[in-house]
Amino acid sequence: MSAPIERTAPAGAVDAPVDVAFFDVDETLLTFKSMFRFLAHHFAERGLPPDRARLAEEELRLLAAEGVPRDETNREYYRNYTGRPVAEVMAHGRAWFAAELAAGGALHDPAVAALNRHREAGALTVLVSGSFPPCLEPVRELLGADLLLCSEPEIEAGVYTGRLPTPMIGPYKAAAARGLMARRGIPPERAAAYGDHSSDLALLRAVGHPVAVGDDARLGAYVREVGGGQLPGISG
Repeated sequence: MSAPIERTAPAGAVDAPVDVAFFDVDETLLTFKSMFRFLAHHFAERGLPPDRARLAEEELRLLAAEGVPRDETNREYYRNYTGRPVAEVMAHGRAWFAAELAAGGALHDPAVAALNRHREAGALTVLVSGSFPPCLEPVRELLGADLLLCSEPEIEAGVYTGRLPTPMIGPYKAAAARGLMARRGIPPERAAAYGDHSSDLALLRAVGHPVAVGDDARLGAYVREVGGGQLPGISG
């Protein structure tokens, strides 16, 4: 994990002139955790019992409570799509997100406004998430973000196998961001990152302009230490 980037000026990260801005999605740009809400919709579309998604969520929360690493619980989540055609799951994703938007309150306005400012200033805008394209592609399209860096479950012959090679969480987010910056020739000092959870700390450490969204103690301490930015959280 890389060391914090040195800064020549404090704060201003939200409005900093950067070439790329990375955004976590769940509870940063969206007001909720998308993966289980989508899973409930997907199971309903398949005609499965109403409590099936709840039981799947409880099983994963139990694994986490038992100390199973977050990247492993993330992999377990994607076993729920084993054998499902990618086209089917993508279609479910679009219908699910349309319903979330219709219900209102899906977008976290302060973070969306920050993304819009970066995009309008000409920065590359990138969504970085442990979720996967069926959930994220509709979000990317709505917000006009340029790229996704996300979990990519294995696909064979147009069907999800249930295996996930690389969960896009924690240090994997930071590695993906650093890789994109290296490919684009963008120094960390010209990059911003937004996240709401302590698992986003590695991502925020990878850039010159970190922004904590909400009141996570570890992220808050880090951005105060290095002169980063802060946005209100979902209840802020």
